[in-house]
Amino acid sequence: MDAGHLLGPKGPLARGVPGYEHRPGQIRMARTVQEALAHDGVVLLEAGTGTGKTWAYLIPAALSGRRVLISTGTRALQDQIMEKDVPALRRHLGLDIDAACVKGLGNYLCRRRFEELARSADAAQERVARLLPTLRHWVETTASGDRAELATIAEEDPIWSRVVSGSDTRIGARCDYYDQCFVTRVRRRAEESQLVVVNHHLFFADLALRDTGFASVLPDYDAVIFDEAHQIEDTATLFFGSRLSVTMVERLARDARVATSAEATLGGHDARLLDALLHQASSFFGALPTNPNGGRSPLPPESIPEKELFALDNALAELAASSRNRRPPCESLMQIARRADQLRDTLGSLQSSGQVSWSQGSGKSQSVGSSPIDVGPLLRERLHERVPCIVFTSATLTTGGDFAFVKRRLGIGTEVSEEVVESPFRYEDQAALYVPDHLPDPRASDFPDAAAREILELIRLSEGGAFVLCTSRRMMRMLAKRVGNELDHEWFVQGDAPKQILLDRFRDQGNAVLFATASFWEGVDVPGRALRLVIIDKLPFEVPSDPVVAARCRRIDEDGESSFMRYLVPAAALSLKQGFGRLIRTTRDRGVVAILDSRIRRKGYGRVFMRSLPPARACHSLEEVREFLISTAATPNMASRSA
Repeated sequence: MDAGHLLGPKGPLARGVPGYEHRPGQIRMARTVQEALAHDGVVLLEAGTGTGKTWAYLIPAALSGRRVLISTGTRALQDQIMEKDVPALRRHLGLDIDAACVKGLGNYLCRRRFEELARSADAAQERVARLLPTLRHWVETTASGDRAELATIAEEDPIWSRVVSGSDTRIGARCDYYDQCFVTRVRRRAEESQLVVVNHHLFFADLALRDTGFASVLPDYDAVIFDEAHQIEDTATLFFGSRLSVTMVERLARDARVATSAEATLGGHDARLLDALLHQASSFFGALPTNPNGGRSPLPPESIPEKELFALDNALAELAASSRNRRPPCESLMQIARRADQLRDTLGSLQSSGQVSWSQGSGKSQSVGSSPIDVGPLLRERLHERVPCIVFTSATLTTGGDFAFVKRRLGIGTEVSEEVVESPFRYEDQAALYVPDHLPDPRASDFPDAAAREILELIRLSEGGAFVLCTSRRMMRMLAKRVGNELDHEWFVQGDAPKQILLDRFRDQGNAVLFATASFWEGVDVPGRALRLVIIDKLPFEVPSDPVVAARCRRIDEDGESSFMRYLVPAAALSLKQGFGRLIRTTRDRGVVAILDSRIRRKGYGRVFMRSLPPARACHSLEEVREFLISTAATPNMASRSA
């Protein structure tokens, strides 16, 4: 069965979906994915916003007869696929699509940890005692164990960290609760399904676990489709590296105390051992270098506090030995031993070959770790050589018109299929790009004041409905302070409330202004007139002093190439493309993107950025911006249906 026909003008979707419009780009994409699933290989597929890429890969995946993992960038897209897209396709195509959704382990309650907490001395603590009956009732009635079901306990409540599953806490088949385990149930459901919908964090956590002694979560699969594939390098960097934090040590000590208390074996020796562990952890983290800006600090060998490191390592080794030697053996304590060993491995990996070490934060949030300088070889070994069919898709995979950058970063060295599906949006009519040439260089001291004045003028022209996207929290707060009090519209700042609440308030207001940073550059969907102006303060270059960025640049330079042009510029171009993409979400949206960084016009590398952006109408003055906004105001800004 041809996936393209099903999506075409004479297919069942055109006959059954009210207001359905077939899209040639969507049909092309579906046939490309279907070809890959039939014959294996690697596909790089950039699908512009509005293509309808979700249906374009779901339909061929369902038709393939193979077990396909669909990995998304967010849980929200997982929910959309399972709650909207799959039911719609079942209904209109008559296909028996067998799909299961698997979320990250931290979304599911762990029965063992819950029972251990209920039997421990901590159960008498006021807050724990108040919430345990609610949790007990829910555990006895829920089928999924997904904590999102229990709205009466806030997502950020500390009780969840005591009772949810995790890659480091899960025992697997040796657990007394294995058959009743919610993770076991969801894994069995996934094993019975043809399509398994996950997110990138879970996919790479599972990929990393497959070479360890810890229990994997996902079933084996024949193919993977990565949506929002531009996020993969960052996610792989996280899971192919290692990290140890104050919180992780405290959590280990707490869980060890709960496990021994639940077994009624907590004695004076155990208490002293755990107190010593916490003391050594405090000494080690207190001796690490810190970054006053909150970012990561490089941790070369001479900066590692060896005395404190060895003392912490010994304390972890003592905990592991004590837990293993308990008689009679207890599987919960054996898991504590394995977790202690894992933290020791992290300490031992701080100077591993091919990795760069760093420390970050202070106090309770302090952490230390190592990250791979290049994830490409790791992806080749663990992904490309093991999975016969891989599809990478996103609205932002090309920079300067080709896939060269993302191929290098993802370790794709073989012959691959490359396809660019243009967006159906008429950017020349729907969007304008304004780059003022009178502002100072964004690195100059007078830039914030000049930028604030420009932002205020732009917001007055658009009468609100604006995102002000900043490249740092410091600039976000500075601009919000200088601009916000001058506005006649409601304004919000990222961090004042949870992200979804801020977005809901922004949409409801219709003329609001939101000041935000990186997390709002992508994965945010505000169709319609509520968003008609996106202001970007600077080109989103990576922080060059970050130890991982610096190490990657150094390696490229040592190979005789320019790290600026080969890494920093294309990475920033992808991020800028994401930021631009917040504006036009449907065929009826209209608005302006303003980039306050004149380097995009003045510098030679600016051409890479300009070639990476959609072909919007150019505005060279505020007067031209005003005229564009007036000309589009008469056009209704309404959200249209998008598959």
